[in-house]
Amino acid sequence: MKKTTSTPVIAATLFLSSASATLAASVDQCFDFTPMSSVSTYLGAQLDYSVADRICCHNHKFAEYRGYLAAPEVDFFGRLDPSVETVFYDSVCGVPLFIAPRGRTFDEFKTESLKHGWPSFRPEEMISENVIIHNDGRMESVCKTHLGHNLPTGGVDRYCIDLVCMAGEPLSADDERNQILQYLQQDQTIIDATELNTTAYTSSAEPYSGKTSN
Repeated sequence: MKKTTSTPVIAATLFLSSASATLAASVDQCFDFTPMSSVSTYLGAQLDYSVADRICCHNHKFAEYRGYLAAPEVDFFGRLDPSVETVFYDSVCGVPLFIAPRGRTFDEFKTESLKHGWPSFRPEEMISENVIIHNDGRMESVCKTHLGHNLPTGGVDRYCIDLVCMAGEPLSADDERNQILQYLQQDQTIIDATELNTTAYTSSAEPYSGKTSN
Protein backbone atom coordinates (compact mmCIF):
# COMPACT_ATOMS: atom_id res chain seq x y z
CA MET A 1 0.00 0.00 0.00
CA LYS A 2 1.32 3.44 -0.89
CA LYS A 3 1.94 5.64 2.11
CA THR A 4 0.29 9.03 2.13
CA THR A 5 1.47 12.18 3.83
CA SER A 6 -1.07 14.46 5.43
CA THR A 7 -1.45 17.99 4.15
CA PRO A 8 -0.50 19.58 7.52
CA VAL A 9 2.80 17.67 7.58
CA ILE A 10 3.60 18.70 4.00
CA ALA A 11 2.73 22.31 4.79
CA ALA A 12 4.90 22.31 7.91
CA THR A 13 7.82 20.79 5.98
CA LEU A 14 7.50 23.36 3.21
CA PHE A 15 7.33 26.18 5.75
CA LEU A 16 10.49 25.01 7.55
CA SER A 17 12.31 24.59 4.23
CA SER A 18 11.30 28.08 3.17
CA ALA A 19 12.25 29.54 6.56
CA SER A 20 15.63 27.78 6.47
CA ALA A 21 16.35 29.13 3.00
CA THR A 22 15.47 32.64 4.14
CA LEU A 23 17.67 32.44 7.23
CA ALA A 24 20.55 30.89 5.26
CA ALA A 25 20.45 33.83 2.86
CA SER A 26 20.45 36.38 5.68
CA VAL A 27 23.75 38.05 6.49
CA ASP A 28 22.19 40.53 8.89
CA GLN A 29 22.56 40.47 12.63
CA CYS A 30 19.91 38.64 14.61
CA PHE A 31 18.78 36.93 11.38
CA ASP A 32 16.64 40.03 10.70
CA PHE A 33 14.73 39.63 13.96
CA THR A 34 14.63 42.17 16.81
CA PRO A 35 15.01 41.71 20.58
CA MET A 36 12.00 40.17 22.28
CA SER A 37 9.60 42.70 23.81
CA SER A 38 10.08 41.29 27.33
CA VAL A 39 13.61 42.73 27.38
CA SER A 40 12.17 46.09 28.40
CA THR A 41 10.87 44.65 31.68
CA TYR A 42 13.67 42.14 32.36
CA LEU A 43 13.64 41.00 36.01
CA GLY A 44 11.16 43.80 36.72
CA ALA A 45 13.66 46.46 35.63
CA GLN A 46 13.07 49.17 33.04
CA LEU A 47 15.45 48.60 30.16
CA ASP A 48 15.55 50.84 27.11
CA TYR A 49 14.26 48.72 24.23
CA SER A 50 15.66 51.08 21.60
CA VAL A 51 19.13 50.59 23.09
CA ALA A 52 18.68 46.81 22.96
CA ASP A 53 17.62 46.92 19.33
CA ARG A 54 20.51 49.18 18.33
CA ILE A 55 23.27 47.48 20.32
CA CYS A 56 22.25 43.85 19.87
CA CYS A 57 21.07 43.82 16.26
CA HIS A 58 22.59 46.83 14.46
CA ASN A 59 26.09 47.09 15.86
CA HIS A 60 29.42 45.29 16.23
CA LYS A 61 31.40 47.94 18.07
CA PHE A 62 29.49 50.03 20.57
CA ALA A 63 27.89 49.24 23.93
CA GLU A 64 25.26 50.44 26.35
CA TYR A 65 26.78 53.11 28.56
CA ARG A 66 29.20 52.07 31.27
CA GLY A 67 27.41 51.55 34.58
CA TYR A 68 24.01 50.99 32.97
CA LEU A 69 23.57 47.82 35.05
CA ALA A 70 23.61 49.92 38.23
CA ALA A 71 21.22 52.67 37.05
CA PRO A 72 18.29 53.11 39.49
CA GLU A 73 15.72 51.86 36.98
CA VAL A 74 17.89 48.81 36.26
CA ASP A 75 19.59 47.77 39.55
CA PHE A 76 20.72 44.51 37.98
CA PHE A 77 22.36 42.91 41.00
CA GLY A 78 19.57 44.02 43.31
CA ARG A 79 17.18 41.86 41.27
CA LEU A 80 19.22 38.65 41.35
CA ASP A 81 19.00 35.96 44.02
CA PRO A 82 22.52 35.82 45.52
CA SER A 83 21.96 32.28 46.82
CA VAL A 84 21.59 30.60 43.42
CA GLU A 85 23.13 30.50 39.96
CA THR A 86 21.18 32.47 37.36
CA VAL A 87 20.92 31.53 33.69
CA PHE A 88 21.11 34.45 31.26
CA TYR A 89 19.45 34.15 27.86
CA ASP A 90 19.94 35.72 24.43
CA SER A 91 17.64 38.72 24.00
CA VAL A 92 16.68 37.73 20.46
CA CYS A 93 16.45 33.94 20.25
CA GLY A 94 16.34 32.87 23.90
CA VAL A 95 19.28 30.46 23.93
CA PRO A 96 21.16 30.27 27.25
CA LEU A 97 24.43 32.20 27.19
CA PHE A 98 25.86 32.26 30.71
CA ILE A 99 25.32 30.68 34.14
CA ALA A 100 26.57 32.79 37.02
CA PRO A 101 28.08 32.94 39.46
CA ARG A 102 29.98 29.71 38.87
CA GLY A 103 33.38 28.98 40.38
CA ARG A 104 33.19 32.18 42.45
CA THR A 105 30.88 33.88 44.87
CA PHE A 106 28.00 36.17 44.05
CA ASP A 107 29.89 39.06 45.63
CA GLU A 108 32.91 38.40 43.41
CA PHE A 109 30.67 38.35 40.33
CA LYS A 110 29.01 41.57 41.44
CA THR A 111 32.22 43.36 42.40
CA GLU A 112 33.98 42.59 39.12
CA SER A 113 30.95 43.59 37.04
CA LEU A 114 30.40 46.89 38.86
CA LYS A 115 34.12 47.68 38.68
CA HIS A 116 34.17 47.39 34.90
CA GLY A 117 30.67 48.77 34.30
CA TRP A 118 29.09 45.80 32.51
CA PRO A 119 28.11 42.26 33.51
CA SER A 120 31.41 40.36 33.45
CA PHE A 121 31.57 36.61 33.01
CA ARG A 122 34.38 34.06 33.17
CA PRO A 123 35.00 31.00 30.93
CA GLU A 124 33.38 28.41 33.19
CA GLU A 125 30.21 30.54 33.21
CA MET A 126 29.82 30.54 29.42
CA ILE A 127 27.49 28.19 27.53
CA SER A 128 30.28 27.64 25.04
CA GLU A 129 28.11 25.95 22.39
CA ASN A 130 26.03 29.12 22.04
CA VAL A 131 28.65 31.89 22.14
CA ILE A 132 31.24 32.88 19.53
CA ILE A 133 34.43 34.81 20.29
CA HIS A 134 35.91 36.31 17.12
CA ASN A 135 39.65 36.78 16.68
CA ASP A 136 39.35 40.50 17.52
CA GLY A 137 37.58 39.69 20.79
CA ARG A 138 34.13 40.65 19.56
CA MET A 139 31.48 38.33 20.93
CA GLU A 140 28.14 37.28 19.54
CA SER A 141 25.70 34.46 20.02
CA VAL A 142 24.99 31.72 17.49
CA CYS A 143 21.88 33.75 16.66
CA LYS A 144 24.09 36.65 15.45
CA THR A 145 23.17 38.77 18.46
CA HIS A 146 25.98 41.13 19.44
CA LEU A 147 26.95 40.44 23.04
CA GLY A 148 30.06 42.46 23.88
CA HIS A 149 33.82 41.90 23.94
CA ASN A 150 36.43 39.70 25.53
CA LEU A 151 38.70 41.76 27.77
CA PRO A 152 40.96 39.35 29.66
CA THR A 153 41.89 40.23 33.23
CA GLY A 154 44.62 38.49 35.22
CA GLY A 155 45.48 36.19 32.31
CA VAL A 156 41.94 34.80 32.10
CA ASP A 157 39.25 35.70 29.60
CA ARG A 158 36.64 38.13 30.92
CA TYR A 159 33.53 38.60 28.85
CA CYS A 160 32.23 42.14 29.09
CA ILE A 161 28.58 41.75 28.05
CA ASP A 162 25.83 44.26 27.29
CA LEU A 163 22.98 43.66 29.72
CA VAL A 164 20.36 44.49 27.09
CA CYS A 165 21.63 41.62 24.91
CA MET A 166 21.52 38.94 27.64
CA ALA A 167 18.12 39.92 29.01
CA GLY A 168 16.05 37.37 27.14
CA GLU A 169 13.99 34.38 28.20
CA PRO A 170 13.27 30.91 26.77
CA LEU A 171 11.02 30.99 23.71
CA SER A 172 7.43 29.82 23.89
CA ALA A 173 6.49 26.96 21.56
CA ASP A 174 4.56 29.23 19.19
CA ASP A 175 7.21 31.95 18.91
CA GLU A 176 8.28 32.46 15.28
CA ARG A 177 11.86 32.88 16.49
CA ASN A 178 11.99 29.12 16.91
CA GLN A 179 12.77 28.96 13.22
CA ILE A 180 16.21 30.39 14.09
CA LEU A 181 16.89 27.46 16.41
CA GLN A 182 15.54 24.94 13.94
CA TYR A 183 17.80 26.35 11.26
CA LEU A 184 20.88 26.33 13.53
CA GLN A 185 20.25 22.79 14.72
CA GLN A 186 20.53 21.49 11.17
CA ASP A 187 24.27 22.06 10.97
CA GLN A 188 25.66 22.72 14.42
CA THR A 189 25.36 21.71 18.02
CA ILE A 190 23.63 24.33 20.11
CA ILE A 191 21.97 24.02 23.48
CA ASP A 192 18.50 25.47 23.70
CA ALA A 193 16.75 26.34 26.93
CA THR A 194 14.94 23.00 27.15
CA GLU A 195 18.19 21.03 26.85
CA LEU A 196 20.31 22.84 29.41
CA ASN A 197 20.96 20.84 32.55
CA THR A 198 22.64 23.40 34.78
CA THR A 199 23.69 20.79 37.32
CA ALA A 200 25.55 18.63 34.81
CA TYR A 201 26.73 21.28 32.37
CA THR A 202 30.44 22.06 32.04
CA SER A 203 31.68 24.77 29.70
CA SER A 204 34.37 23.94 27.17
CA ALA A 205 35.54 27.56 26.92
CA GLU A 206 39.30 28.03 27.18
CA PRO A 207 40.57 29.93 30.22
CA TYR A 208 42.55 32.15 27.85
CA SER A 209 41.49 32.07 24.20
CA GLY A 210 43.98 34.63 22.87
CA LYS A 211 41.04 36.36 21.19
CA THR A 212 40.89 39.77 22.78
CA SER A 213 39.70 43.34 22.36
CA ASN A 214 42.33 44.63 24.81
